[in-house]
Amino acid sequence: MSAAVPSGSGTAALDQDGIGSLRVSEIERRGLRDRVYDRILELLLEGRVEPGSRLSIDMLAKQLDVSPTPVREAMVQLERTGLVTREALKGYRVAPPLDAQQLDELFDARLMLELEATRLALPRAAELLPRLRAAHELHEERAGRVIETLRGEPSLRVTQEYFAADAAFHRAIFGGTGNRYLVAMHDDLGAMTHRLRQAVIRGANDVREAHAEHQAVLDAFEAGDADAAIAAMRAHIEGVRARSVGEESTSG
Repeated sequence: MSAAVPSGSGTAALDQDGIGSLRVSEIERRGLRDRVYDRILELLLEGRVEPGSRLSIDMLAKQLDVSPTPVREAMVQLERTGLVTREALKGYRVAPPLDAQQLDELFDARLMLELEATRLALPRAAELLPRLRAAHELHEERAGRVIETLRGEPSLRVTQEYFAADAAFHRAIFGGTGNRYLVAMHDDLGAMTHRLRQAVIRGANDVREAHAEHQAVLDAFEAGDADAAIAAMRAHIEGVRARSVGEESTSG
C-alpha cells in the first residue's frame, strides 16, 4: 500500500499547478516577444532607420516600454531574416541594401519555392480559387490606388498596402499546397522579399505588369493547366527580377 502524499507538498498537485503556471507564463512571454518583433519589423520596413544604423536594445526597450529581454529575442529572429546584422561586442545594426549577388540568390530561391508551390497547389485549385480570386481583386484595387498616388505625392501607406496585397496573392498559393514546411520557408523569405519591394520605387507600368502577370497565373489556375501556371509564375518572378535590377541600375 503506497503512502499518502501530504496535500501541502503533493507531487501530483505541484506538477499540475506548476506546469499550468509555466505554460501561461511561456505563452504570455512569447506573445510579448511576437508583438515586439512585429513593431521593430514595421520600423525596419518603413525605412525609419537608415541601413547601417545601430539598433540599441536598451533604447528600443525604452521606446516600446518593455524590458530588454523580448527585444533581444526579437532581434535574434530578425537576424535570421537578414534585416539586421549582429557584430560581436557591438550589437545589432540595420542590414545594408541587398547587393547584386544577394538579389540573384533571393530570386533563385523564390523561383525554386514558388514554382514548386504552384505545382503542388494545382490539384487543390477548386478549394484555392476563391481565396486566389479575392487576393487578385484586392491587388487590382490597391494597384489602382498606387497608380493614382504616382501622379501626385507618393504615399508610403498606399504603397505598403499594395505590396501587402501582392504578398497575399503568393501566400494564397503557398497555403493551397497543404505543405506546412513550404509555407514556413516562404514566410522565412517574406521579410527579405518585402524589404526588396519597399526598396524599389516602381512606376505605373511596373505595377500594371505585375498585375497582368498575376492575372496570367490566376487564368492558368482557373483552367487547371499546370504547365501554364508554372510558366506564368516563372514569367512573373523573372519579370520582378528584371524590374528590380533595372530600377537598381537606373537609381545607381
